Amino acid sequence: MKFQKDNTFVSGRLKSVTYAIKGAIKLITTEHSIMVQFSIGIALTFAGFYFGISRTEWLFQTLAIGLVLSIEGLNTAVEKVADFIHPNYHERIGFIKDIAAGAVLFAAITAIIIGLIIYIPKFI
Repeated sequence: MKFQKDNTFVSGRLKSVTYAIKGAIKLITTEHSIMVQFSIGIALTFAGFYFGISRTEWLFQTLAIGLVLSIEGLNTAVEKVADFIHPNYHERIGFIKDIAAGAVLFAAITAIIIGLIIYIPKFI
């Protein structure tokens, strides 16, 4: 089957959105780290409603959740490509995968700090 690019604006964008939704569903349903982070995001959304966080707090919380999920998705893509290119262990591939995982760690630490700034005052 030959790939044909859809050059029409509307249907091309709709196809792109469809592929993006399929990718997001694949991430959420197949990758355990995304499942955990997505669940934490849902729990924090409920916590936001429960504690009545401000509009600014919602903005930061939403940004933090989106950041972690996005970076984790990119990390997963890097890992999948690396495993496809070199299925056996290779030191350079391991280095690349470690760097991608480190990016997720930075995003997660940032999200944790944002969460603490928002929710610690609610408990004090």
